[in-house]
Parts: sequence; structure tokens; C-alpha cells
Amino acid sequence: MTATTYFPAPARRVHLPSVIGLAVLACVLGFVMVTATLSPLKDDVAWLLYVARKWLGGQRLYEDLVEVNPPLIIWLYAAPAWVAETLGIAPKTAANPFFAALLLGSAWWTACLLRGRHRLFAHRAPVFATIASLLLLLPGIEFGQREHLLAAAILPYLALFVRELDGEPEPRATAIFAGILAGLGCALKPTYVLAFLLIELLAWMRGRRIIRAATLSAGLTMALYGAAVLIFCPAFLDKAVPLALALYGATDTPCWDILLESRRLLFGQAVVLLLCWGGRDLTARTSPFLRHLLLALTLFSIGATVVFVLQGKNWFYHRLPATLTTVMALMIWLAAALPELTARLRATPRPNLRLAQLFAVCLAFLALADFSVANYDRLRPWVDAAVEPNQSTEVKLSRLIKREKAKTYIAFSEWIALGFPVVDDTGVAWTSRFDSMWALKGEMWRARQEGGAPKEWPIRRWVARDFVAGCPDLAVVDMRGGTNYVAVLVASDPDFARAWNRYKEIATFDGLRVLKRNAAGCGAEMLPRVAAAEPAEMPVRD
Repeated sequence: MTATTYFPAPARRVHLPSVIGLAVLACVLGFVMVTATLSPLKDDVAWLLYVARKWLGGQRLYEDLVEVNPPLIIWLYAAPAWVAETLGIAPKTAANPFFAALLLGSAWWTACLLRGRHRLFAHRAPVFATIASLLLLLPGIEFGQREHLLAAAILPYLALFVRELDGEPEPRATAIFAGILAGLGCALKPTYVLAFLLIELLAWMRGRRIIRAATLSAGLTMALYGAAVLIFCPAFLDKAVPLALALYGATDTPCWDILLESRRLLFGQAVVLLLCWGGRDLTARTSPFLRHLLLALTLFSIGATVVFVLQGKNWFYHRLPATLTTVMALMIWLAAALPELTARLRATPRPNLRLAQLFAVCLAFLALADFSVANYDRLRPWVDAAVEPNQSTEVKLSRLIKREKAKTYIAFSEWIALGFPVVDDTGVAWTSRFDSMWALKGEMWRARQEGGAPKEWPIRRWVARDFVAGCPDLAVVDMRGGTNYVAVLVASDPDFARAWNRYKEIATFDGLRVLKRNAAGCGAEMLPRVAAAEPAEMPVRD
């Protein structure tokens, strides 16, 4: 196969699509930044920023701070956490522009790598604007999540991969940097190696080299990262991984439920595959590069889908890499095929062929419209929280904490948002080693499975100890989840029960009970005896 024919941009002073694209991107960027700044920070992102800030302050990952994700995301979030701490600003004020800069940088680099390979990519500006707008808008409230950053990190690698698949020599230096970026993106969620292996299988089937500068640098980056984890964060393997394997299954969702919830994504992937197969003469005649690009995006999307289904968590942000690449493939097919299909519809006398071509266009538009409706449903609560922040539970809690002048705080809930971003926004001290009650839920789940609580993970005792030692000024009890964690702790730990008797309810709203300590101390004098009985536990510091 010969190298791709280039489509140089015509010499024009003003390219109208570029101007329109950049104007739209500016509006999208402004909308996302304003919405993200005015609305509460996503709970996972807020917690990881908190962990990064504590790590910068000297606490040890996976020992003083309980987290089950690999450390790269903490190291990455340390940059905006340090800026926020240095400038004395809210974490989200530093984090949101940081995330946006990463996304825009990846979009621009990808547009540069695609330039000239097809008439769609003759100009960088509109391609950059389209990719960047998708990266900014598609995640909605999940802005800045690990999967969101991973999706952005793999795009330059995919662009180079398709260029090499199309017969173009690999630019060594560019490939090395693209591989490093893809390796770092994959290191955020190492299970996504499966998606990369799937697209490399496409290269092997096309008779192309699997061992390239990009793949070598990506593999070496992940290997060096693994070595860094072993050297600098051995507790991740010793404590975090066993903890996650033992207790994280409590939040698992059946595979069929995940597939049902992912029906839009699966429909979009099926449409792209059908269009690539049914219209292969169209895309191949227009440009072999285009067909390879569609196949690479779709195969990566399928691999990413397998990954998140195997994770067993029915959370939207796990679908972000697959959703992004599927939407990109649909948009590219429509933009490339629509002019050709229009010409064919006018020229062909056969009604059956016309009907088939019209069906293909309608199918692609239907898939994109389905994604658009779903994305609007995710964006609307985010916008509502920005327009009317006083209606959000997080803001109500933050105001109550400030009104009561509380210095310490805890929430008994599976919902991380009751703790984070509330802690980030108020500066109150969080009196637990866990971000929520997920570990306690996991212990109860294991106890039901095994007929007793796992001795190596006495989560109830740890949560009770943290409460008595921290003696929070305010405590929130979430009554919406169906599990009364306070009742579980009162029944299983006498020290917690005595401390809890010193709390009195002061407010109720949004399915929450807010209690305030009405007596000095929580009986922390009992802790030395408890500590002597449990030498193997994971300590907590604040």
C-alpha cells in the first residue's frame, strides 16, 4: 500500500470554517469553564484533589491516606492542588483550567497529526475545534475524571497509528512522545491495555509492524511507571490492591445491567461497523486513510467497552473512552460520506440503492442524535447546579458547616459528595481514613458471603476508631441509601455507641440528618486499649 495522498490547504487568507469552528470552541470552552466553576466539583475529583493536597503536605499514600486507585492520578492532581494551596484559591479554580489545558493540548496535537491526510483534515483549526469541543462537552459533570483524561491522551497515538497503517513512515520523535502520552494515559487505568492490544491486532492483520517507536515508548512508559510504584508506593500493592479485591465487589453491577445501560454506546458501535462494512467501497475510494481511521476508532471503542463491562461498575465515566471514540467515528463517517452519497443519490437510477444509502445516512444521524440526547440529560443537572447552586446538597452542607463554625466533620453515606467537595469548599477537617462508607459496605457484603466479617479487614472497627479519635463537630447521616451505617456501628462497637450519644440532631434536608456534638470529647481515652488490640490496622492522620 502506498502512503496517503495529501490534501494541502488552499492558500486563502481567511478560512471561514476555521473561524466558525474556533468561535464555537471559544463558546464551548467558556460554557464549560463557567459551569464547572459555579457548580460543585465532582465527588471523585474532589476526593483525589484532597488526597493530592494531603500527600503534598507529607502524608503517605495508601498508609495515612486510604485510596485504591494507582498513584499516577494523585501525582497528576498534585499540580493543581499545589497551585490552589500556593495561591490560596479553591481547588476547582485551579483544577478546571488545568484539565482544560490538557484537553486542548491533546486536541491540537491530534489535529496537527491528521492534517492533510484527507480533505476533511486539510485545515487544522476546524478539526481542532471539533475534537476539543467533544472532549470538553461529552463528559459533562465527569469533567477531569481519569477516563476523561485517558480518552484525550490516546488520540495522538491513534492518529499516528492510522498514518502508519496507511503506509506512511513513522516520524520517530513524534511517535516517541505520542507513545509516552498514551502510556501515561493507560497508566491511569492499566486495564485499558486491552483496548490498545485490540487496535495493534488490526495492524498485525494488515501486515504492519507491531513493534514501533510509539508502541515501544508506550510500553516502556508503563514499565517505568510500574517500577516507580514498586519503589515509591509499595503500599499500593501491599494494602490498596488487597483492600480493593476484598471489598470493592460490593458495588458490582450484573453484566447484563451494564450492557442495558450502555445500549446507546453499543448501538453506536454497531452502526459504525455496519457503515464501514456496507460502505467500504465508498470510504476506501474516498481515502483508505479514512477507512483505517474509522476501524481504529471503533476497535478501540470496542476494547474500551470490554474493559468497563469487566470492571462491573455501572458508572457513566467508565464509558467515556468508548463513547468519545464512537461519536468521533460517526461524525467522521457522516462528514466524509455525505457529499459522496448526495452525488450518488442524484446519479443512480436504482431506487433500491437510493433507499439503502438514505437508510445509512439516517442510521448514522439517529445514532448521533441518541448520543446528543443522552449528553443533554447529563449536562442539564450540571448546568442547573451552576445556575442555582443553593439548591445542591453540597452547597447546603457547606453553608451549614460554616454557620455552625465546625472544624471537624464526617458523613455516614456511600455518596462521596457528602464529604467531597464539601471538605474542599469549607476547609473543615475530615475525620475518617475513607472517603465514604464504601469500605464498610464492602465489609458487610463480604460478611454476608462468608458468614462473618473478614478478620484482615475490620472496617467497622477502623471507622469507629476514626470517629472517636476525630470527635467531629458535625456528623451527617444519609437516610436514602437503605443502610443505616450508624446503627451498624452502634450495635458492633461500644466506644462508638457512647460517643454517638453525645450528638443531637440540628437539621434535616434532602434525605439527610445533620447532628452536632453537644458535649466535650468522644471518649478518645479508650483508644490506646483499642490500638493495642489491633496492631495491624491502617493508621489515619489529619
